[in-house]
Amino acid sequence: MSKSTSETRIRRGDFNPSIIHPLYLIRTALLRGISSKADLLDGKMMDFGCGSKPYKALFKNVSAYIGVDYNGEGHSHAGEEIDVFYDGHHLPFTDGEFDSIFSSEVMEHIFNLEEILDELNRVLKPGGKMLITLPFAWHEHEMPNDFGRYTSLGLTALLERHGFRVISLEKTTGFVETLFQLWGLYWYMHIIPKIRIIGRVFAPTFHFVNNNLARLFRKIMPVKNDYFLNLVVVVEKA
Repeated sequence: MSKSTSETRIRRGDFNPSIIHPLYLIRTALLRGISSKADLLDGKMMDFGCGSKPYKALFKNVSAYIGVDYNGEGHSHAGEEIDVFYDGHHLPFTDGEFDSIFSSEVMEHIFNLEEILDELNRVLKPGGKMLITLPFAWHEHEMPNDFGRYTSLGLTALLERHGFRVISLEKTTGFVETLFQLWGLYWYMHIIPKIRIIGRVFAPTFHFVNNNLARLFRKIMPVKNDYFLNLVVVVEKA
């Protein structure tokens, strides 16, 4: 699925932002990563931690799209498209009920992640695929439910221990884009709100310059991906 066709299916907004958006670098990189793997998922699919289902339009090969989430602290579900709430421990589905699973930016918020990975494995058919994304370099958020960050090796070991085989693992950004995104995030969260009206006027220009500098320096600086924003991982039930 090419960038030109897949990304336009996600309407402009927080998950497909313009160049003046404070989260432009992280969100566009995530969108590219998910778009490139979406065709691997098919059949009856669970979106685990679905929220508003922002990436639903990318999954063209699925026959049923079931959104599952947990109604806990740190995240309001008002106006979201959740089909099933689960209790935080047990998924209310039969063994092998799903052909595929998608979960984006969710697992860092699960304290009992090993228990939930066993549940995801249980409801996935043998040979079924799961596409997940996780943050690495990012601030604490959706407090008080933010529990983990995972290196590529740590996540691989965790998934294999719970019955999954890693098919692909990619980092969404390199060192340069990560630094620029974190700099932009700092200004967005801690500087611009303090200068009030001037900040609101100044913000689009600041983010436009910061995001374009990131794209420029990405091209001219050595490529290093040992510091990155997110992992995009495809696994198969062993």
